[in-house]
Formats: sequence, structure tokens, C-alpha cells
Amino acid sequence: MSFFDSEVVRAEMVEIGELQEDVYKNVFNFASMDKEEKLFHVGMLERLLDKQKILYTRLSLSDDAEAQEMKERILESAVMMGLPKGTDMNMVFNNMSKMLEVMKDQIDKSGSDL
Repeated sequence: MSFFDSEVVRAEMVEIGELQEDVYKNVFNFASMDKEEKLFHVGMLERLLDKQKILYTRLSLSDDAEAQEMKERILESAVMMGLPKGTDMNMVFNNMSKMLEVMKDQIDKSGSDL
């Protein structure tokens, strides 16, 4: 069975797509959101990041050719976005999680002024 034939993987990919759509749909309204809306948006970003991290881990552990190809496309995309070649994606995910925590703390401290 191919990696992408797994019902779990397919469901996760659908959920990632839906979360991405919701995040992108509201990203340009972030500055005008109130505190609760901003916290909700950051929460969606956290869920999306967690799902992406899990999918990346699954891709990394799979020896399926299509899974390895997708992992390589992710790594190539990271380089195109300015990350050095060979960057540890788990470190990237962890740093992004820390950044989201800082954002939540800042929103809590300053209300909606983020």
C-alpha cells in the first residue's frame, strides 16, 4: 500500500488543507482582529503547525517513494523560502512553535495590539 493510500494520511492532508485555507483567508485581517479572534487565529496556526510536523515525521519515517518525493519537495521549498540547504525541519517546526507562544503571550499582555 502506498503512503498516500492510508486513510489516516489522506484525512490528515485534507485537514491540513482546510486549516491552511482558513489561516490564509484571515491572515490579512489579523491586525484588525480583537484579542479573542487573534488568539483563535494563533490557535489555528498551532494546530496547522502540529499537523504539518506530524505529516513531515511520517514522510521521514516512510520508505515509500512518493512520500520521500514529497519530503524532498518540502525541503526544496524551504530552501526557496531562504532557509539554508540541509536545515533540520524539526528545528524549524520547534522554532515556529516558540514564535506562536510568544505571539499568544504578547496578545494576552497587550490585548489586541499585536
